[in-house]
Amino acid sequence: MATVWIQVFIMTLAECVAPAGKTVCQEQQFELRFLTRADCEYALEQLIAMKDEIDHVIVNRQKSGCVPSAVESDSYASREAINDAHKDTSGWRAPGDADARRTVVNTGHRERLADLKSCEETSGVAPCRIGEIIVEEVSGDSVEVWKRD
Repeated sequence: MATVWIQVFIMTLAECVAPAGKTVCQEQQFELRFLTRADCEYALEQLIAMKDEIDHVIVNRQKSGCVPSAVESDSYASREAINDAHKDTSGWRAPGDADARRTVVNTGHRERLADLKSCEETSGVAPCRIGEIIVEEVSGDSVEVWKRD
């Protein structure tokens, strides 16, 4: 195993949120990492569109965007090497056939998507969906955005 640097794209969404009935908002930012610029930009467009529909949220478009960066990551010589290194890790799922994994993910995504109301219907209250993106509840500093491949 070696350590390498891989390119990622960091999406920053800067917004000002006012509690119900208040005229002063609190500025906040959150960041998400993506492996491709296209995924980053698509998620940003969808989040901005959703936030624009909420009366008490203002998105700062100058401070929001997708920028390239890099993260340090472990590198393995083969699929077998990574399986050997993590086989005892709780919840580890060995990398397998990409099409088989994608089918399982797509099925789970479609089932979850069918159970959710749109963010317009819930006035932006998560969990909800924007098109085929699932928006999860915010807990702390993390936000989960689900997008079907």
